Amino acid sequence: MYESNNIANVSGYYMKKRLSTTILLFGILISTQAQYTTLNAHSHNDYEQRIPFFLAYNAHFGSIEADIWAVNGDLFVAHNKSGITPERSMDSLYIQPIVRLFRKNGGKAWKDFPSTFQLMIDLKTAVEPTLSLLVEKLRKYPDVFDSNLNENAIRIVITGNRPDPAGFSKYPLFIYFDGNIILKYDNQQLKRIALYSENLAGFTSWKGQEAIQEKEEKRLTQIIDSVHSLNKKIRFWNAPDSTSAWKTLMNLKVDYINTDHINELSSYLQNK
Repeated sequence: MYESNNIANVSGYYMKKRLSTTILLFGILISTQAQYTTLNAHSHNDYEQRIPFFLAYNAHFGSIEADIWAVNGDLFVAHNKSGITPERSMDSLYIQPIVRLFRKNGGKAWKDFPSTFQLMIDLKTAVEPTLSLLVEKLRKYPDVFDSNLNENAIRIVITGNRPDPAGFSKYPLFIYFDGNIILKYDNQQLKRIALYSENLAGFTSWKGQEAIQEKEEKRLTQIIDSVHSLNKKIRFWNAPDSTSAWKTLMNLKVDYINTDHINELSSYLQNK
């Protein structure tokens, strides 16, 4: 009788142990699946959206992209030079709306959301005078764009035409840069790199529906891991933009999911 009870007790102990382990593993799985939020979303060519800035902002996107051109001493937002119009200035589409919302929210991006976002600015005209014109505008609002003064500040990341890494130090510390994996940065330069953005088509022929070829997947994984080893994030542009593609990119641990479909990606991330 004692032996029978002892066996039952031992059996019960291991059943509880197994249940606890299952619950723990399930919790880890849920945690892993839940790590992607709209803060991992990048609004590609955001200015081409029906409502520039606000659509991505209201969806709590963590990265928003604008292409700028320097024309007659001012900055305008457009994909091509032919698309430049007086009413689509950098000030009116992005800087002023951000400043108003930031200050309305008491010095942070969202009043009831504990995070911030990066504004990725693609220089379409030469680094100079484009970048200096941008710096001149942003310097007027240090409480909004300078993380040295406000930890909740919007991070400014320069992509497209960028200065040589040796020239990073010419610009204020609140200006960060998009990295290039073929370049080598010294320690000081690397501190100015906010993330790495690469053309996905340069590494794989994958179109988003089928599985990635094993050789190409291995290469992508190596690139992603090498960027993560630097404690930096990675984004791929020119990537397939569909539910199946988003899922694959997240499985590969890509940090920012590039999209032109703000509402669709937002719903996917909130409901997955």
